[in-house]
Amino acid sequence: MAGAATLGNRPNRGTALAVGASLCLYEAGMALNDWADRGEDAVDRPHRPIPSGRITPAAALTAAGALTAAGLALASRAGRPALAVATALSATVWSYDLHFKHTPGGPAAMATARSLDLVLGAVATGTALRRGGLGRGPLQESASGAGARGAVLVALPSAAVLAAHTYAVTTVSRHEAQGGSTIAPLAALAATLGLGALAARERRVSGRDGAGESPQRSPGAAGSAAAPAPAPAPAAGSAPGLALTPARLLAATYIRTAATPLLHAALNPSPPLTQRAVGGGIRAMIPLQATLAARAGADATALAVMGLVPLARKLARKVSPT
Repeated sequence: MAGAATLGNRPNRGTALAVGASLCLYEAGMALNDWADRGEDAVDRPHRPIPSGRITPAAALTAAGALTAAGLALASRAGRPALAVATALSATVWSYDLHFKHTPGGPAAMATARSLDLVLGAVATGTALRRGGLGRGPLQESASGAGARGAVLVALPSAAVLAAHTYAVTTVSRHEAQGGSTIAPLAALAATLGLGALAARERRVSGRDGAGESPQRSPGAAGSAAAPAPAPAPAAGSAPGLALTPARLLAATYIRTAATPLLHAALNPSPPLTQRAVGGGIRAMIPLQATLAARAGADATALAVMGLVPLARKLARKVSPT
């Protein structure tokens, strides 16, 4: 949904297919992660599904393969460009779990997976726009006219922000079993503050209204093309640069969600607090992606994404986000 928002468009059929593909590939990665770490988990996390005997290794590996196939099948329904991105995403997921996780390239691989996930939403949405052809705003016209490449280019800034956050959180996660690292949570805390400030400063680029639809119709849309209304003059004595925009409010939520547990882990790098910091960093991806949607002008999409926060909290009590 954050990827779709970068194009200046409401979620469409392509977005829905990308959501389904993303869920399948994410769950495939979780199952494969448990399968690949079954020996390590038997020592450090005996409560996990495989060491505890609740799930067999063969069942976990089968689930990973079946979910990957399902994710690619859904992406293929959104078009060949979306399938290409989903294929790269699934390859990144499998290579991370089977090889890169315990190497210096682990954080970069995880960051790549997260950024490709956002790009998948943009490409699938852009493909549907190109097939539809009507009612596109300026960014939609640009992305659609250049095809998948245009959608990727438009989504890259948001994907880079998400990748940077993911890299920082993954670096911290490498110490969650033993703890003992102060530098990693401090670096992640600095990254969180910087990324939050960057997202808060970013201007809206789609020119859309709060309902998520561009007020400027394309020439092919029904009705006459209307020029966008001029921006209202700021009130006397106000500071436009300090106005509380949806993106800034969401960025503050993102910083609060990620920064507090990171600070605790930096002050006391014990395994429980480090694990809590990693969990906070994962949950912070929700307000971060809502911020990315809001800064593109998709306030309705941002609100929908933030609606996942209560669900994430509830599910985190049943399944560890790490």
